[in-house]
Amino acid sequence: MHLNPARITNPVRMVVAEPRFRLRRSNQTVIYTGGRAAEYLPMTSPDFHGLRVLSLESRRAAEMAKLIANLGGQPVSAPALREVTLENRNEVREFLGRLCRGELDWMVFLTGIGLRRTIELADPEYAPAQLADALRRIRVVARGPKAAAELRKLGVEPNLIAPEPHTWREVMASLDAAAPAWPGLRVGVQEYGQPADELLRELGRRGVRIHTLHLYSYQLPEDLEPLRAAIQETAAGKIAVILFTSSQQAIHLLQVAGDMGMQNALRPALAHCVLASIGPTTSQTLRDHDLIPDLEPEHPHMGFLVRTAAAQAGTILRRKRGAI
Repeated sequence: MHLNPARITNPVRMVVAEPRFRLRRSNQTVIYTGGRAAEYLPMTSPDFHGLRVLSLESRRAAEMAKLIANLGGQPVSAPALREVTLENRNEVREFLGRLCRGELDWMVFLTGIGLRRTIELADPEYAPAQLADALRRIRVVARGPKAAAELRKLGVEPNLIAPEPHTWREVMASLDAAAPAWPGLRVGVQEYGQPADELLRELGRRGVRIHTLHLYSYQLPEDLEPLRAAIQETAAGKIAVILFTSSQQAIHLLQVAGDMGMQNALRPALAHCVLASIGPTTSQTLRDHDLIPDLEPEHPHMGFLVRTAAAQAGTILRRKRGAI
């Protein structure tokens, strides 16, 4: 049974986006205060109470807006990226040929959409049934539930599914636990919109022979006006909460602000907003750009992100705005 997190009535636990630490207590939430200490506060009923909430989501923008509205927020939608398929059919042909000839020992799928696009770009000689047979002969790893679901649609049961929060660290830990000996193993990695540099680096350190397949990239939206308008509204203090569901959204937000000559106006305004991050990778990207995430849901899913933000936005805003 599929549960919509926005409709769950029991309290949801939320963890602070603090590097290396995940603190949990039943029916409580952790609020990041900018220092080493974290403070536990009771979980309140999720409600944005009319706050204006900026969503940078693209593919699921309508769903995100509905979640925000259902929890009492005023959604402001400004897609911050688009996924562009790379028409690299020669690379796909070469990679799938290696797979079907039995020249890989492991295959790591980082996204579900990546597997779908692999099938779409494949030559007729590599039919889905043939790809499925090749994958069943080797060990297959899914980074998370979406990749696992796409594999099952193909008729392939993944040997490993990395646990939450589904970052490269969990993928690497799962591989380390399952691989008897690394040196010389042939591992295929289907990358996603941004290169999987950390995972590839760790595999390289283990003496693995790596073969990558990069199928799509993250680029700026063709229509930048919604994002530009959102930056102006944020700088003017008209946005209370910003939801980041990927690292690239943060990068593009600052990039476009810089192109507009508004970074100096935007950054102080962000200090007055609740910055809600979907998970550890996105949180680290925010920190790398000198932005401190205020919250991170225990489960790295969109519904949980919206719900925990709705539950604690008011408390965080009072704390942040009172300290500035």
